[in-house]
Amino acid sequence: MSIYVKIIKSFGNFVLNTEFEAGNEILALLGSSGSGKSMTLKCIAGIVKPDEGRIVVDGVTLFDSDKKINLSPQERHVGLLFQNYALFPNMTVEQNLYTVLKNCNGQKNTKERLDLLLESFYLTGLEKHYPGQLSGGQQQRVALARIMASDPKIIMLDEPLSALDSYLRWQVEKELTEILGKYKGSTLYVSHNRDEVYRLCKKVCVINKGHSEKVSSVNEFFNSPSTLASALLSGCKNYSKAEKLSHNTVHAFDWKVNLRCNTFIPDDTKYIGVRAHRILPFRMGDECQNKVICRVLEIRHDLFSVIITLTPQDADPKKEFSQIQMELPSIEDNFVLPGDIMAVNIPIDMIMPLRK
Repeated sequence: MSIYVKIIKSFGNFVLNTEFEAGNEILALLGSSGSGKSMTLKCIAGIVKPDEGRIVVDGVTLFDSDKKINLSPQERHVGLLFQNYALFPNMTVEQNLYTVLKNCNGQKNTKERLDLLLESFYLTGLEKHYPGQLSGGQQQRVALARIMASDPKIIMLDEPLSALDSYLRWQVEKELTEILGKYKGSTLYVSHNRDEVYRLCKKVCVINKGHSEKVSSVNEFFNSPSTLASALLSGCKNYSKAEKLSHNTVHAFDWKVNLRCNTFIPDDTKYIGVRAHRILPFRMGDECQNKVICRVLEIRHDLFSVIITLTPQDADPKKEFSQIQMELPSIEDNFVLPGDIMAVNIPIDMIMPLRK
């Protein structure tokens, strides 16, 4: 099965303009709040009608503005996990699931499938509870189970694990991984949790201010994002506006330094990014080096790491992107203090050229 989406929807000053496709895989839709991720899912589900475009699932056209095709939500047979769960409040957990199973499968193996869903989503013992008697995490698990009960042509999950505590999140994620791994269709997965996306998804489509970027593999997204928006969403913390000086050299305006790279610098490079854990204290003899003299601004200890905030010696610490974060494994001794001058090494193979 596959899905192809190309839609435009105007909301006054905000315009949603997305295009992507996916096969038998899990595609993550990533973007900041208000970027258009949830609205994209609603357009696919038929809840919101796009102004123009096409939506095709498994060869069936769900929407085509040119051909005047616009199937109803019931005709589309897609599974969307609403952020408010959309459970029937006057039905028990068992009844919420049974209604979907009965409508989709008649009476065939309904009881066995119900028991399997209850067990898979850790709902055994909650069969007779009503949604109002469940926690947010329990309601979310019921909603997930109900989606899987409907045998949808595609599955769309909008922050499916966000309401779960850490233990249940891990348990349900493992079960979700197994379920989606067996699912022979496309899954669209909206999440703000990068670790979740890395573990669950095969490809990533960034939606930035309503506009979708080119679909990339998860490895490409995390190891070599091509735009500033992608790098921000992938968790990169260090940026500078940049200008190409030669095929392998850039000037970092915010850091007031020239940096060598081991890759060809595209002509449309507007920024560079470097991950915090890739920057290290400079030591004589370091290879792949870009030595930058910095002043230490702050030292913050996390449970397993220490984060050192610096600013290059000639940079203005008040300007956007001028500060550099360096993340090191947790150490007992304070080898450096705020106000100290220290040199850091930015390896040439860890600099990411970025488009705007």
